[in-house]
Amino acid sequence: MAELTIGKTAPEIALPTDSGAPFRLSSYRGKPVVLTFYSDGTTEGCILQNNEFSALLPEFEALGAIVVAIAPQTAAACASLRKKHHLGHILLADDGLKAVKAYGLWQQKKLWGHEFMGVIRSTVIVDTKGKVAADMKAARIKGHAAKVLETLRTLVA
Repeated sequence: MAELTIGKTAPEIALPTDSGAPFRLSSYRGKPVVLTFYSDGTTEGCILQNNEFSALLPEFEALGAIVVAIAPQTAAACASLRKKHHLGHILLADDGLKAVKAYGLWQQKKLWGHEFMGVIRSTVIVDTKGKVAADMKAARIKGHAAKVLETLRTLVA
């Protein structure tokens, strides 16, 4: 399992967006990038997470940041999520788990007594130089995007 270290170069991400266009994290050097990981675009929690980031998108953009949501699903599933919920931020299809594993977020989980592998809900802020500036686990989904925004404001101040 990968371990992220603040100040170290963030693992490269090269995945398709919900439109099928390629996305490379390194292409956004010079801008802060907010990478938010979720498990499935059909669950209430993941929809809430994406809606909150989308609602705050103008504030993230005012700080010069790019917001990217990553899930282990297909580009078609990401496109469906964007269309259904009118999301404004970039959605990346990680159905091969490349980014999720590179960021150490594919882990053993337990829910109602059942153990399974899944995505640990988390947000990573990558600074303008491509370094990990913050690694924020989402203890609660509601309000997580606002906490990330406040952290970003502190980092770019």
